[in-house]
Amino acid sequence: MSRTAHIDLPVMPDLKYEKTLWNEGFHIVAGLDEAGRGAWAGPVYAAAVVLPNDESMTKSLSGVRDSKQMSAHERQCWEAQIKSAAVAWAVASASEGEIDEIGIMEATYLAMQRAIHLLSYPPEHLLVDYVVIRPSTCPQLSLTKGDCRSLSIAAASVLAKTARDAFMCAQDAAYPGYGFARHKGYGTPQHLAALHTLGLSPFHRKTFRPMKVLNAH
Repeated sequence: MSRTAHIDLPVMPDLKYEKTLWNEGFHIVAGLDEAGRGAWAGPVYAAAVVLPNDESMTKSLSGVRDSKQMSAHERQCWEAQIKSAAVAWAVASASEGEIDEIGIMEATYLAMQRAIHLLSYPPEHLLVDYVVIRPSTCPQLSLTKGDCRSLSIAAASVLAKTARDAFMCAQDAAYPGYGFARHKGYGTPQHLAALHTLGLSPFHRKTFRPMKVLNAH
């Protein structure tokens, strides 16, 4: 079962959707989001976060929002607080090799399914940013701009982003010259220039257009 909701955005993500599901009898509600879907290099990461049925969470996690709207320092500061406040959380990924083999959307679903399976409590309902996870036996609600609406999804977006950024920074040390620590594998003029100079690293997604063009020459 899947549903799609469209409403006006709140000032900050809140627990509106979580509370509705809690009141419907779903006690373990997991928010999910991904990081790195549009990057040229590196895995796609996904996180799942289960928050407690406690209205005070909106105050305890008052600075948590769409990770793209937060600075790296803000994300790192809130990461530990999210993990401490959550009933359960998990982060997983799908590699660049899997992305090349099955496609970015299927790899995104795979990373999300892995995160769900790593949760210490099996979720009874999912809140997902934008996508509908396929296949999934768990009921889910797909929210456009979910990381701006649901606090659980926003928390997941922070954990996915911080985990992926840490991975890409580690690859910067292993493969200097590409600038992974700066652009985190996303397409930038500096990244493209490095590709023309250095060629592809083992972490580049070879089926993405810029890499296919380079391989063709």
